[in-house]
Amino acid sequence: MADRGEGNTLQWYVAHTYSGYENKVKANLEKAVENNGMQDLVTEIRVPVEDVVEVKNGKRRTVQRKVYPGYVLVRMVMTDESWYVVRNTRGVTGFVGPGSRPIPLTDEEVDTMGQESRPRVDLAIGENVRVLSGPLEDFVGRVHEIDTLRQTVRVVVSMFGRETPVELEFTQVKREK
Repeated sequence: MADRGEGNTLQWYVAHTYSGYENKVKANLEKAVENNGMQDLVTEIRVPVEDVVEVKNGKRRTVQRKVYPGYVLVRMVMTDESWYVVRNTRGVTGFVGPGSRPIPLTDEEVDTMGQESRPRVDLAIGENVRVLSGPLEDFVGRVHEIDTLRQTVRVVVSMFGRETPVELEFTQVKREK
């Protein structure tokens, strides 16, 4: 298993962990690297997270979510010693790759992880919502379409006896109970 063919270059690898233990594995791994004096072989450990905008009851809130639950990114020089330390860290179940041979990620793949903020909204198509602001304030309508990219919702409102579709921002509507 001497060199595994990767040479002595720093590359990103993915370690599989128990879901929910990613931060604990990161801490355990940092401690193991320090205790074994391997800072030159294992240089960085990441738990990819992203900021997610949640809209609940018309209020925006930004929360951090793990992009890949159950995985930790490790930037390391792959040697028998570094492989052994990472693989035998409490909470690590293995590396991503066929058999016992980890496959490195490209720097571009790592750089794009967790950089996108995505809005989440607690609405579903067909649900009734109340308009909170704008010219249709206090009108009740039915959700017809949700556009998370533009952060808008298309609601069908009954006006003057006719059903009229209107486009509103997430913050302008609230789920009717």
